[in-house]
Amino acid sequence: MRPMDLKALIRDVPDFPQPGILFRDITPLLANPAGLRYTLEALTAVAKETNPDCIVGIESRGFIFGVPLADRLGLPFVPVRKPGKLPAARMSVEYSLEYGESRLDIHEDALASGDRALIVDDLLATGGTALAAAKLVELLGGVVAGCAFVIELEALAGRERLKKYTVRSLLTYA
Repeated sequence: MRPMDLKALIRDVPDFPQPGILFRDITPLLANPAGLRYTLEALTAVAKETNPDCIVGIESRGFIFGVPLADRLGLPFVPVRKPGKLPAARMSVEYSLEYGESRLDIHEDALASGDRALIVDDLLATGGTALAAAKLVELLGGVVAGCAFVIELEALAGRERLKKYTVRSLLTYA
C-alpha cells in the first residue's frame, strides 16, 4: 500500500464543541474516496494483526470505519451505542470523557464467551470511551484483541489508560 498523507484530509475546528477544544474533523477524509479507501486498507491491515472474531464499533464515528472493516474481513459487527438506542437486553458502563460524563451500552447477546473483539473508533483522546467499550466486551466474557483508531491525540494520554491492550492509530497529533 502506497503511503498517503491523511493529515491533509483532517480539518481542524477550533472551539468545538466548546471553547478550548480543537476538534479533528474527519468529514474531508470521508469525502475523499482515495483517502477513505486508504484508511480502510490500513485499518484492515491492523485488524488482521489482532486476529479478531468480531469488530466492535463505538457510536457513531466508529460505525463509519467499523462496518466496512467487518465486511472486508467477513466478521460480525457489534455496535456499542449511546444510552437508549439498543432495543434488547443490554449491559451498560458509565465513563468520563474530555468534557463530561456518559454511558455506553451493548446488547447482552452481542458476543460469545471468548470472542476476540477489535474495538474501532475514529479518535483516541483521553481513552475513556474506548476503555468503557473494552469493559463492555469483558463483561460479556469477550477478549479485547486490540483497539484501532484513525487519529490519536497523544497529549491527552489515552494510550496510557488502554495500556493493557494493543493500541494502533493511523495518525498521531502531539
